[in-house]
Amino acid sequence: MITYVALLRAVNVGGTGKLPMTELRKMCEAAGFSNVRTYIASGNVVFDSTLAKRAVQQALERSLEAYAGKPVGVLIRTGKEMAAVLDANPFRDEAPNRTVAIFLDAAPPADTLEHIAGQQNEQVALGKHEIYVHYGDGMAKTKLRIPAAKTGTARNINTIAKLAEWAAQS
Repeated sequence: MITYVALLRAVNVGGTGKLPMTELRKMCEAAGFSNVRTYIASGNVVFDSTLAKRAVQQALERSLEAYAGKPVGVLIRTGKEMAAVLDANPFRDEAPNRTVAIFLDAAPPADTLEHIAGQQNEQVALGKHEIYVHYGDGMAKTKLRIPAAKTGTARNINTIAKLAEWAAQS
C-alpha cells in the first residue's frame, strides 16, 4: 500500500463547476482508494492505494472528468515525495503562507527563470518537479508570470506541511 497526495488543478470551491470535497472523497473511494482524507476545500486529498502512481492519476482524472464534464488536471505525489518537497524549500526563513511550491508533472525546463516576467519582490527557485516562489509582498498584487508553471498547481508551505504530515501518518 502506498500513500499518495493528489493535488487538483483549478478546482472551484464555489460557484459554477463547484466540486465539494465530499464528492471528491466519494470519487476516491469508488476508485478503490482507502483511508481517504481531504484537506481544505481546494482540491487536496490524501489516500492509500496499491496502484502505481500513473494508474492512480488516470483513475482520478477519469472520475473527475465524468463528474465535471471537462478534464481536471491532477498532480500526484507519494507521501515521501511530498515530504521531500517540504524539505527542499529554499525559502525556509520566509513566511510559509507567502511561499508556494508550484507542482508540475515533470522537471521545470532549464530556462524557466529566463522566461519569468513581472518579477518584483518575489524570489523564484527551481525544484525537482516544482517551482518554489516566495511572494515578499504577498500574492494579492503580484504581477509575476511564470510560463513554465501554466499547467501546474500551487500550494503554500503550510498546506504542503499538513499534507506531508497526514501522508506520514498513514
